Amino acid sequence: MIRKIHNLTTALILSAIIFSCQNPTPQERLKISDNKIDKIIAGMTLDEKIKMLHGKTNMASEGIPRLGIQEIRYTDGPFGIREEVGDGFVPLRWETDSATYFPTGSALAATWSPKLAYKYGKAMGIEGRLRGKDIILGPAMNIQRLPVGGRTYEYLSEDPHLNSILAVEFTKGSQDVGTAVCLKHFAMNNQENNRGSVNVVIEERPMREIYLKAFEAAVKEGGAMSVMPAYNKVNGYYGSENNYLNNEILRNEWGFNGMTVSDWGGTHSTIGAALGGLDVQMPGNNYFGKALYDAVLNGDISEDVINDKVKNILRIRLAIEAISDSVANQTNPSLPEQQQIAYEVASKSIVLLKNNGSILPIDANKIKKIAIIGLNAELSTAAGGMGAGVKTPYEITPLQGIKNYVGNKIEVTYAPAYKNYMGIFSDQVSNNNSELADLIDNPVDQGLLAEAKQIAKDADIVLFFAGTNKSIETEGCDRFNIMLPVSQDEIIKELASVNPNIATIIISGGPVDLNSVNKYSPAIIQGWWNGLEGGTALADILFGEIAPSGKLPFTFPVKLEDSPAYAMCNYPQKDEIEGDIFGTQYRLDIGGQSSLNEEKKGPTAFYSEGLLVGYRWFDTKNIPVMYPFGHGISYVPFNYVDIQTNKTEYSYNDIIKITFNLSNEGNMKAEEVAQLYVHRPDSKIEWPYKELKSFNRITINPGQTQKVTFEVPVKELSYWNDETHKWELESGNIELLVGSSSSDIRLKKEVKIKS
Repeated sequence: MIRKIHNLTTALILSAIIFSCQNPTPQERLKISDNKIDKIIAGMTLDEKIKMLHGKTNMASEGIPRLGIQEIRYTDGPFGIREEVGDGFVPLRWETDSATYFPTGSALAATWSPKLAYKYGKAMGIEGRLRGKDIILGPAMNIQRLPVGGRTYEYLSEDPHLNSILAVEFTKGSQDVGTAVCLKHFAMNNQENNRGSVNVVIEERPMREIYLKAFEAAVKEGGAMSVMPAYNKVNGYYGSENNYLNNEILRNEWGFNGMTVSDWGGTHSTIGAALGGLDVQMPGNNYFGKALYDAVLNGDISEDVINDKVKNILRIRLAIEAISDSVANQTNPSLPEQQQIAYEVASKSIVLLKNNGSILPIDANKIKKIAIIGLNAELSTAAGGMGAGVKTPYEITPLQGIKNYVGNKIEVTYAPAYKNYMGIFSDQVSNNNSELADLIDNPVDQGLLAEAKQIAKDADIVLFFAGTNKSIETEGCDRFNIMLPVSQDEIIKELASVNPNIATIIISGGPVDLNSVNKYSPAIIQGWWNGLEGGTALADILFGEIAPSGKLPFTFPVKLEDSPAYAMCNYPQKDEIEGDIFGTQYRLDIGGQSSLNEEKKGPTAFYSEGLLVGYRWFDTKNIPVMYPFGHGISYVPFNYVDIQTNKTEYSYNDIIKITFNLSNEGNMKAEEVAQLYVHRPDSKIEWPYKELKSFNRITINPGQTQKVTFEVPVKELSYWNDETHKWELESGNIELLVGSSSSDIRLKKEVKIKS
């Protein structure tokens, strides 16, 4: 099987070489077999064509059996190849369908590493091939607009430039080894509450500059082969039938030549979806089955429209080698190479938020007893919640990782301190389980607290594991707030009263309120849902085997109400639809779900904050934050000096080249993510105070200095003009800001732009 993957990769490279003399775009390469495809379509019956446009099973759409053309097989990503499922997404419990559990999306984004994003996508693509899959439903790349967003853990960041770079590399990595990606969710899928009915009302400029930017890059630069329209509406039209997004922008402007596939249950009409740019309804056939067949016979839809959809699908089918059942799923695909990549991502994603008194790293030669407190130290994060999980072959939890590291050298004690809150998922465990919390804000269990305080009192250092879980942060619903659940704030206060030497490790996918933790904990780490080697990576950081180098991919606000959608009263919306579009159809095992009333009008989400998303809002409005976008400290100090540019004046086709010297002034090798922001001091156009335009992850040995280079194409400084409906460049001075975070600017340089 590995040889087959190698042969496929070689074929793809040869195809690229053949096309290179013509300088085709990544999307144009998809048209290499169009002549053959036209002949295939000419010999097909209408019935055969229609069967290709809807689900055959929960996770496959039909091929052309008569011609030996295999079905298209999908798999949930984006952080692991999902186990095999049957009707209702019930696991089939095979012995060969496990897969590597990679760190989730926000963890990957915290690495700020294009190289790791490529390796991550490649590893996923290899496992997809071994499992016989053609398309990974990922990367998930929507902007994190809401701190409470249920899929923050799955999406990447709050910044379009960071999302773009990582999504492009993930796409290239997966498709270079022969597994297509499916970019999701196109577009403006920025909330889970009412995701199946909410109507996003947004102006053109923020849509283009913030929310579509990563999709555009992954299509045009990454060559993404498929795209998934979102559940929600955008300016009045569902994603699956949004002509403006799917046809005018995606295909006509960006040159997309691949296939679109609906989110599961996200198709709402026959003619509207057929003309609005959808190729495949998944799953089921109520819209793109007999109804579509009849629409063609009645003359409501031209068969040319059907032929175009079949062509889009066959482009993917002929570009991606079909894996036969006799070859797929013959062995456990989670190989050591992929597991090592999961470790690398985890180790470079961990963010050291605070380290007062340098209590970290832990000196294993001086510490005799460690108290590990908090249920999150031992909770699995591979599965759970509404959406996709991973059937991982193993998972090193933080508790196990620390125990593995110290062995018999240090005494490790553990106390859970709080109960597990599972919300609507608690029925799947047991209603009588004494370890479950009834409410998300359950009062402290005095017995558990007493046990925790006792081991904390006797320890040299306390490692308090706080945060959320995959039932609190989950597809299908947003959080009510970002407060730490099950009275964790009170617990850390009590722990500090008996031992102030506390390092708190937050295990979560998104931001949480850290006001109490910040007060009582000298050191704070953001540890993420970090894959099957997450505990190993965390132990290596805690004990100084490697220096922490992760950077926050989103802002931690002082309070939730400071964030833009809340401050402008745009979220939460008042009109609620009962149930979730996916949960009510496919997760009938979850208590509290009921049938969805699609006739009830959904709420409206006004994106009136415009461009001011995330750090753009806080910087422009001068609102203090707990921890800023891009923040993350190391065990060593870095010094930034001597900023230079190659010119002082630039035109549209120029590239701004910025250099500076970065020094490691510590005593261990470390990595820094240097960031470049742009500020426009005298602009006549409305802009955020600053915007990320480049970044660079650099490894530096102790005492050494390296020259760091940023390159910014001037055209990337353009804005979308709502009046002319095109990208335009504004003349004037810009300030180049280089620093260690969006709020930690070390160097400045002003240059002039000529339009």
